[in-house]
Amino acid sequence: MENVCKVHVLVVPFPAQGHINPLLQFSKRLVSKGIKVTLAINLFTAKSMQAAETGSVEIESFSDGCDEGGMAKAESVDAHLQSFKTVGGENLTKLIEKRKSSEYPFKCVIHDSIIPWVLDITKEAGLVAAPFYTQCCSVNVIYYQAYHGLLSTVQGPTASVPGMPVLETRDLPSFFSNSEAYPSMLQLLLDQFSNIDQADWLLFNTFDKLENEVMNWILGQWSTRTIAVGPTIPSKYLDNRVEGDNDYSLNLFKPDRHTCIDWLNTKKTGTVVYVSFGSLASLGEEQMEEISWGLRNSNKYFLWVVRGTEEHKLPSDFRDEFTSTSSSLPDKGLMVKWCPQLEVLAHPSVGCFITHCGWNSTIEGLSLGVPMVGVPQWSDQTTDAKLMEDVWRVGLRGKVDEKGVIRREEIEDCIREVTEGERGKEMRRNAENWKVLAKQAVDEGGSSDKNIQDFVNSLVYN
Repeated sequence: MENVCKVHVLVVPFPAQGHINPLLQFSKRLVSKGIKVTLAINLFTAKSMQAAETGSVEIESFSDGCDEGGMAKAESVDAHLQSFKTVGGENLTKLIEKRKSSEYPFKCVIHDSIIPWVLDITKEAGLVAAPFYTQCCSVNVIYYQAYHGLLSTVQGPTASVPGMPVLETRDLPSFFSNSEAYPSMLQLLLDQFSNIDQADWLLFNTFDKLENEVMNWILGQWSTRTIAVGPTIPSKYLDNRVEGDNDYSLNLFKPDRHTCIDWLNTKKTGTVVYVSFGSLASLGEEQMEEISWGLRNSNKYFLWVVRGTEEHKLPSDFRDEFTSTSSSLPDKGLMVKWCPQLEVLAHPSVGCFITHCGWNSTIEGLSLGVPMVGVPQWSDQTTDAKLMEDVWRVGLRGKVDEKGVIRREEIEDCIREVTEGERGKEMRRNAENWKVLAKQAVDEGGSSDKNIQDFVNSLVYN
């Protein structure tokens, strides 16, 4: 163990909640195996976080040139990304250099795969490089194929991707299927694969049995050592072997825990529909209205996370009914600005999760055995929704109309099918099975646990 403790790993996430969380959780796993870990976060994000116990993971902040307002105050997304690369890269290089003469110099850098320039810095410093992929393997294979010209951004009605079912255009990531709308984001995601041949390890936030066929294809095609290390969610909800690992520790929003849990405690098992669209997704007013009345008409209890920036999109009559003391709606529904999602999903009263199908939310729903209704908006969410419905078979994807809106009748039908129908029973059985498999993967001797130990051993003994 003395040798293990001398190994120091630097972890560099992309500065967004959905990227920081899985990298921080993986850091905690490494610490639990005796590795010293420093998580480097840009200064603006570090100042914005609601900090909690990080399980002996050291937090280091660095300037990326956008310290006062982050991406929101930058001239453009491209300008922020460029500043993050140039100014942030320079300061990360200084951090690595500074630690060279310390008792614990860095031996390895784990970085978010969408900032591949960190890999270049890592190799220039002579350190072990390990990109970490925060999206699922299937989505990354789509981008990999596109990067190598094996999958065109101008597609026909269907696309063929190794290890996956036939995909319709609507199943592809939005940055890919609608490349003209998101050119910089598409390039960011394609560039993940620009230098992976320089990497020593490739780490994926998934587990072997969840994406078995895709992982097998990767292992047969890519020369770099590739491993699944997930699910990277707090240990309390999986194997409970990482002491004190009860939540994600760093949050951009303050969760209203007591209000949520106290309300859920008054509801019977499986009777609540939990609704959340993550920290970034922004739904249109028309879609918000349809979800509002879909929930209302389903006559189910619901807990809905509506961020402060999204509240104005709720229909005024829905808000009026919700707040009226003479209405039954206040007891039927609870709306909060943010909540402890894992604790909510793990609560026995929750029987359905309406989600945007971001990868973190999807793998949380799978790991906690909750059937889902998918309302994907952009990025990888469309592909995750496809897998959730047709491969893992734990939910339904809402069908959109010609305007791209999921109507209230469809929302209501999906909720009823998941919570009441015969298919719903099968989805719940499937969800429970994935819950068991997720726990097994990270438990002692499980596939992800063995992979993480192999990674640790390579750092300690080489």
